Amino acid sequence: MPKGSLKIGIVMDPIEAITPYKDSSLAMLLEAERRAADIHYFQQRDLKIVAGTAFGHSQRLRVRDDDEAWYDKGETEEIELGSLDVILMRKDPPFDMEYVYTTYILDRAREAGALIVNHPQALRDMNEKAYTAWFPECTPLTLITRSMAEMKAFLLDNGRIVVKPLDSMGGRSIFVVHKNDNNANVIFETLTDYGQRFAMAQVFIPEISAGDKRILLINGKAVPYALARIPSADDYRGNLVMGAKGIGQELSDVDRSICERVGPVLRNRGVLFAGIDVIGDYLTEVNVTSPTGIRELDKRFDLNIAGQLFDAIEAEIA
Repeated sequence: MPKGSLKIGIVMDPIEAITPYKDSSLAMLLEAERRAADIHYFQQRDLKIVAGTAFGHSQRLRVRDDDEAWYDKGETEEIELGSLDVILMRKDPPFDMEYVYTTYILDRAREAGALIVNHPQALRDMNEKAYTAWFPECTPLTLITRSMAEMKAFLLDNGRIVVKPLDSMGGRSIFVVHKNDNNANVIFETLTDYGQRFAMAQVFIPEISAGDKRILLINGKAVPYALARIPSADDYRGNLVMGAKGIGQELSDVDRSICERVGPVLRNRGVLFAGIDVIGDYLTEVNVTSPTGIRELDKRFDLNIAGQLFDAIEAEIA
């Protein structure tokens, strides 16, 4: 596709609130700008369906790699979403019903001709925690339940576990629980809302001390380097927003084998851009909503991951 002919939309959180130097959505927008694309910016509130057709109140967007002034927005106009070549769905979790409703609108845009990255059905189906159940041979022993009693039994059987909600991101409400932890009951009560919500428990992986590895996949193929997020001395969570330190490293043989197992499944479901999390030799999450890590890996290894993604996008719509 000739440069300058690409019409892209992006659905994201407010662009004025991002942290530019580490924001993966901005990395994608900068690549779109380099390709002289026509960029249309939306928040969820800007989208609608009228008589079965998806529309959006768009603002034309220009971006630059400047931590102080990284964007300019133009006037608002209403456009048919299906008239765009591609729409990047980059709204961060929580994955709630508003998120699901947004994917319905994007489905109508897809049927009208726009490529949605990632496919709306995949966004609905692939909960970032629960979808690991499709790859049990790659994961630590995992329980998903609403039952506080089953969580307690899982803890007693395994000695030390990690428990977390299914619908959040960035390390929020993740707990490491020990067999003799007197707070275990209240943690299980809180996560399940006294048995009213599903939550996840996984066997604790001691290799978290060496980092929670974020591995990016583009159309099912792994970027050859991972961002290992090393928890701080007073925290188990390998999340940069929670104070973890990011270290770049080459993929291990096990990392690559996990990617070879997961990647084709994601590609076949219309996931062009994903981020899987690996601790030690175990897959712990499959992130398809708004994976991060582009800018950190680009800087450490002189990559252009967004460029690889746009090459894959242009191949899809050629």
